[in-house]
Amino acid sequence: MKTVLRSHVGKVRQVNEDLAWSGGLTDGLTAAIVADGMGGHRAGDVASSLAIDSLVQSLKAWGGAESVANSAPALRELIRKANKVVFETASLNEQYHNMGTTVVLALLDGSAGLIGHIGDSRAYRLRGGKLEQLTEDHTLVNELAKSGQISPQEAAHHPRRNVLTRALGTDRDVEPDVQAIEWQPGDVLLLCSDGLSGLVEPADLQAALQQADSELEQQAQRLIDMALDAGGDDNITVVLVTDDGQAYAAGGESA
Repeated sequence: MKTVLRSHVGKVRQVNEDLAWSGGLTDGLTAAIVADGMGGHRAGDVASSLAIDSLVQSLKAWGGAESVANSAPALRELIRKANKVVFETASLNEQYHNMGTTVVLALLDGSAGLIGHIGDSRAYRLRGGKLEQLTEDHTLVNELAKSGQISPQEAAHHPRRNVLTRALGTDRDVEPDVQAIEWQPGDVLLLCSDGLSGLVEPADLQAALQQADSELEQQAQRLIDMALDAGGDDNITVVLVTDDGQAYAAGGESA
């Protein structure tokens, strides 16, 4: 498979607290991760870095399950292990008190995949020209929308839309969402932080990914540019995965 990553600090923030990783594993598996850190001074980038390091180490040691589709419990434990690392670091260092991070992680083989996530970083799948959001935001505003207290339109522009109800590292115990997905030739997977999804409408994301005359690298950069054009008030990170080749990159202003 081919993976492409782009990350940008945005127009407002001084530090990029997003971090991401993508690459191939044993047995033909491909993994991709996006983490969007939060906390006090420099704590957010520490949280995302700790989470990515733990997850990548665990993924590189991945094995023992007969298929990706049957590996949801193992992936859930892998995320809980990363939570423990972030939580314990925050507990032992006053300057990192209350730091945490979102995580969205994809593990794919040729015909199936797993998506694990916590927070409001998202996974989307483009199939047959249609973009589908695979994850559900763990936010206060999403809970209000699900209960009918506000409309989806109000949720998209609510002043507290970034308040998380779940994050990695903020509590000793964590419950990530893990789901199995189908994976077909021609599918494109998009993982992103809310610096993209919070500023660019799904229809515009879909249109950018539908441009068949552009390479995956161009599509990823176009998504970054769209978020910057929409204000760029947060860090922006994008990972695209499709079934053609392979690439590796890490977070930063650009990759």
